[in-house]
Parts: sequence; structure tokens; C-alpha cells
Amino acid sequence: MDSAVPLSPKHARQNAVSAATQLSSRVKQRQEQDTIAAGLPDWPDNRRGLPNGALRSALFGISPKERRTYAVERHVASIDGVEVFITRGPNLMQHHLDVWEQCLTLGKDQGTGKRIEFTAYAFLKSIGRNTGKSDCEWLKNALYDLAACVVRITDGDRTYFGPLIHGGTRDEITGRYVIEINPKIALLYGTGQWTQLDYVQRQQLRRHPLAQWLHAFYSTHASPYRYKVETIRKLCGAEEGELWKFRQVLRRALDQLMAATGWGCQVDEGDCVVVRKQPKSQGTTIGIAGRQLEIDLSTEPENVSG
Repeated sequence: MDSAVPLSPKHARQNAVSAATQLSSRVKQRQEQDTIAAGLPDWPDNRRGLPNGALRSALFGISPKERRTYAVERHVASIDGVEVFITRGPNLMQHHLDVWEQCLTLGKDQGTGKRIEFTAYAFLKSIGRNTGKSDCEWLKNALYDLAACVVRITDGDRTYFGPLIHGGTRDEITGRYVIEINPKIALLYGTGQWTQLDYVQRQQLRRHPLAQWLHAFYSTHASPYRYKVETIRKLCGAEEGELWKFRQVLRRALDQLMAATGWGCQVDEGDCVVVRKQPKSQGTTIGIAGRQLEIDLSTEPENVSG
């Protein structure tokens, strides 16, 4: 009768590592399944919950002309630790973020992966827009853009890839929409990886895209570090033009941000943007800003990814 050949120490170690890897993979898969099944986290009506990866980058950028530029596998500028690509579709602006955050709010309430129904009138009212014919057309185009824009967002050890909203239908008579939010987008809402934007403050900054971007970006920071003006220009997607001109626009936007939030905002003598928050002025859920990599970014603009 043959006896089992004992494993060598090397093979025993390899088997132990393989078993541990498989166990870790199963645990991670179960965690992801539970996160997806739980749906989006809850946030109050006066807030908008958004993943930090979308706000710490130029995914929703700024452009005075709002050019409808289409990209194929374009790397979007972002802070270290976050990687963002637009793999297909149009570049997105701040008005797209207004629409997307409302879509996510409906997904929170009605469920991801399910039929989300609304009328153009109700949707426009909910984001503070007028409800005329041109506004309905504006909403239609924004939703089309969100469905057409396929992204890849990596924040930490998780990556979401896919459209920002799934396709849907629109009743041409009643203006009623049915859309769907991919349930896997919940993976971007990890612990400390999402932020509640103050909706009232963002509404006060309407028609000021740079101020809106700054508000969203700094809302993800509990205690903001100094970022060079050149870094901010890259991160908000405004790389064209001369830096001194952007600096002028930035100063006005910081004044607008200060008026809406009460934060202390300035460009200091080192050409860095300094934002100081007042106690309790930020959202109740804030991301994991303030790591050493962001300190590096604040003084080394070349560390910006994109």
C-alpha cells in the first residue's frame, strides 16, 4: 500500500499561500456582493451623496464654452490615489453633475438596478431649473450624455467601469422618463470614500462652474491642504489658456465659494490655494482626504494624475 509522499516545505508554503489567497478572494467577493445588494447609502434631503473619485478629478470639469468634445480612452486629471478614465463618450461639465447627483438620489430612494421613473418637470424642479421647452431639451441632452459616457474610476482597491447611468426610455408625449442606475456603482461608496455635498450651497453657486467644482472638491476634504494654483487648474479641467488668466478667474470663484459656505478662501503668497473650513461647515460624511499623498500633491503639481 502506497503511502502519501510528504510535501516539501516549499510546496507546503505555496499551498498555504494559495489557500489564503482563495479565502481572501471569497471574502472580498462576498463583501462586494453585500455592498451591491445594500444599494446606495442614505443621505438627507438637503445633501447629495457622491463618490469622492468623481469629485477629486476633472471628470465633471469646467469650460466656459462647454465644448462637446468626445474622448476615446482619455486619462482624466485626478489626485494621487484616484485614477479616472473616460473610455468612451463626451466630456462632462458641472451641469452634468447637477443631473447625475439627482439621478443618484432617485437611485438611493427607488433602488439601483430597478426602474427609476420621473417626469422632466419634476426632475427640473428638483434641481432648481426652469421647466420650459428649452430646459426639457437641456435635460434630455444631459441624460443622453451621462448614458453615453463610459468611465473607469479607481479609488483605493476598487474600480467601477461602465456608464454613469444605464440607458432608459422617454415618453415623447408626457415627458416621462424611465432610467436605471447600475447597482455596481455602490462599490464606489466605500467607508470614507464618499461625501455629502451641501445642496443649498451648491445651488447658490449655479452658473459659476469653477466655484461649483471647488465646492465639490473641497467638500471631500475634512482639513484641506494647500494646492498650487497650477494643480487646481489641472484638476478642474481648465488647462487651456495662460495661468495668470486662470488665477484671476480662480480668485473670483474663491470669493463666491467663501460667500456661499463661510469658508476662508484665498490664494497665498506661494501661489497656493488655501481653504480653511469653519467648524461644522462640512457635510456629515467626508472622504479620506488629508493623507500624506495629498500633502505631496499640494506642493508638487506634477503628481497630478492625468
